[in-house]
Amino acid sequence: MGFGQFVALIAAMMATNALAIDSMLPAMPQIGEALNVASANERQWILTAYLLGFGVAQIVYGPLADRFGRKPVLMVGLSLYVVFAALCAFATSFEMLLTARVLCGVGAAATRVLSVSIVRDCYSGRQMARVMSLSFIVFLGVPIIAPSVGQAILLVAPWPWVFGVLSIFGLAVIAWSWLKLPETLHPQDRVPLEVTPVLAAFKVCLTNRVAVGYTLAATLVLGGLFGFLNSAQQVFEMLGAGRSFPLIFAAIAGGIAVSSLLNSRVVGRLGMRLVSHVALFGYIAFAVVHALVAVSGHETLWTFSLLQAGMMFCFGLVMSNFGAIAMEPLGHLAGTAASVQGFITTIGGALFGFGIGQLFDGTTVPLTLGFAGFGIAGLVAVLITEKGRMFHAGSGAPAAEGAGVH
Repeated sequence: MGFGQFVALIAAMMATNALAIDSMLPAMPQIGEALNVASANERQWILTAYLLGFGVAQIVYGPLADRFGRKPVLMVGLSLYVVFAALCAFATSFEMLLTARVLCGVGAAATRVLSVSIVRDCYSGRQMARVMSLSFIVFLGVPIIAPSVGQAILLVAPWPWVFGVLSIFGLAVIAWSWLKLPETLHPQDRVPLEVTPVLAAFKVCLTNRVAVGYTLAATLVLGGLFGFLNSAQQVFEMLGAGRSFPLIFAAIAGGIAVSSLLNSRVVGRLGMRLVSHVALFGYIAFAVVHALVAVSGHETLWTFSLLQAGMMFCFGLVMSNFGAIAMEPLGHLAGTAASVQGFITTIGGALFGFGIGQLFDGTTVPLTLGFAGFGIAGLVAVLITEKGRMFHAGSGAPAAEGAGVH
């Protein structure tokens, strides 16, 4: 497979998750009305249930992928995604929908673990960060357009078809992966599916200072994003966005796409730490200003959109590099490492984000304070991990960091 197609396929795998989250944001009121959900805040479970299934299952896929290979495990996960996305479309109660959403997330978890593992099988260091950034550019086109896709579906079909589109997309990714994706796990890196080796692999992942520190920092920053996603529909409704919601959401999400493109061009020259540390300070600055605007009562649709776009620009630079830094010391255990890190970041981020979302009170004050608080907490985690030393190139030489084996 050529480099361009490799990046596009990784992006498509990652996009199954983004599509499952963002495409239903415009449909939340209709789903709530159809399934008799009384509270607007209660509708947030539609996202959180999916994220919890997505997070928990990642701990399983890593060891399976390290034992049986990347491709067969990916096929199983995508198949679960397709089946339970379709089941969501036929849900007759809110409880049935949430159960199907959890199981759909369980299937989608394979795409998160396997996309990171496959990239790590083929690249390392700064080149790995570059591949992930390029994948993010394509992948982030999905959250940019997904709410508009959901809105377009609602214009011509009832809300269950939003889930039907997920199932169809999943089938397309299955076909593409089956036909074009080779097995990337090196034979010498296969780990027996036995208790002792698996526990030993988990121990390595959970005791490496850099991996744990940057995973925790990513979890905290991600909590703010999930808080935004949980309450986005309510926030934009409160701010009077109306049918412009998908367009404004797209413009905000576009900040992440722009930063990912920038990251792919500068990370090889500047290094992952320098780029991500500067971006983290930028994220915190935008978040603090946004919180001050909200607390002072001057929040408008314009202030929210512009400050949120600035935060998302910084978020893109932070997350793609934090993930690469956390994976760098664990290349020989890429599957297990990706599952452990995905489990921690998704479950932690989902719970933090749900907590922020449930505090929605008709203003953006809880949300913006959450952004600032979790951003500062993420900075503390990085400072502890790096022992107070920021903005450095890291321990690996640039040439070694940039080596690729794909």
